[in-house]
Amino acid sequence: MSSSESKFDVQQLALPHVVRLHAYAPGLQPSEPGWIKLNTNENPYPPSPRVAEALRGEIGKDGASLRLYPNPKSASLREALGRANQLEANHVFIGNGADDVLNLLVRCFCTPAAAAGFTLPSYSLYPVLVGIQDGRTLAVEFDRSMRLPSEAIAGSAASVFFLTSPNAPTGVGFRTTEIEALLNHYQGLLVVDETYAVFAEENAAGLVARYPNLCVVRTFSKSHCLAGMRVGYALANPEVIGLLDRVKDSYNVSRLSQTAALAALADTDYYAGLVRKIRATRDRARQTWMDQFGWFTYPSQTNFLFTEPRDRTGRTGLDVARGLYDFLCTQKILVRHFGSHALTSSFLRISVGTDKEMSVLQENIEVWLKSA
Repeated sequence: MSSSESKFDVQQLALPHVVRLHAYAPGLQPSEPGWIKLNTNENPYPPSPRVAEALRGEIGKDGASLRLYPNPKSASLREALGRANQLEANHVFIGNGADDVLNLLVRCFCTPAAAAGFTLPSYSLYPVLVGIQDGRTLAVEFDRSMRLPSEAIAGSAASVFFLTSPNAPTGVGFRTTEIEALLNHYQGLLVVDETYAVFAEENAAGLVARYPNLCVVRTFSKSHCLAGMRVGYALANPEVIGLLDRVKDSYNVSRLSQTAALAALADTDYYAGLVRKIRATRDRARQTWMDQFGWFTYPSQTNFLFTEPRDRTGRTGLDVARGLYDFLCTQKILVRHFGSHALTSSFLRISVGTDKEMSVLQENIEVWLKSA
């Protein structure tokens, strides 16, 4: 080992808050075939055929377009999303997935002095993004009723507050009137993370034009079957959009991602059909076996179900949920368990798959019930 190598200590050189940081842990992504993957809320169906057609057109025979940088502001996509939401294009920001948008919002509004708020439970990426920024967090707890803690949010000192609606991981949706009441009392920027809004009964996008302190964040991952393309967006006041444009990467969304999103956005009938299908599968799974098993399951407005398993003796709890999770893994079925929070530790989150996948899941749970 050279003298320069022996003196180099990356831990001493790195920023202390980065050394202390715990990275976000996404759901397992198995590399071998044969798994039923119900753990990361991906859409179980392929995107519109128009997407593949548009991508082939963009690439062309020789792929020459790929040597060129993409449009730096995703201008055509901003315009299309603006029209879809009855907004001007200057109310729209495009990111490399919704996570990119959330990261940039933290970059704009959070410091050690200016806290970022969020509910617990909610998307566990929020505190990681704040930690990367070396910022300060402010958490507002739900209770098991999952009623929106409006007074605590409105009275918080957070400069930006992230509200996942519908909530993840429970799937509970919040009424637009509740969100509007928050906007009238909260003094900071309210970021309504609407990752699952397409499956919900209500959404807050219609409030954007009237409330400069609202930012709605969405993604093409769940709604348009494009998780692999990484396209998210924000709807907000032009001043908020302007701040995001100042801190984003120059070319943050690829040519192919912009092309895919535009093609998907244009095929409204195809995706409306998928939403109806997923909702029907979701509701049927809850009614025909979760309720029959006597499991408490939150009413879902998403493409997943958050349910509290009971074993054959009627017990619930962390050990029961973990036991079912482990059993399903042995059967090559992945679901999600959030064991670190008291409200979520006795539950499993199950993404809505195809009808066949959900039937296989049910059959295996029935086997577990006989043996657990």
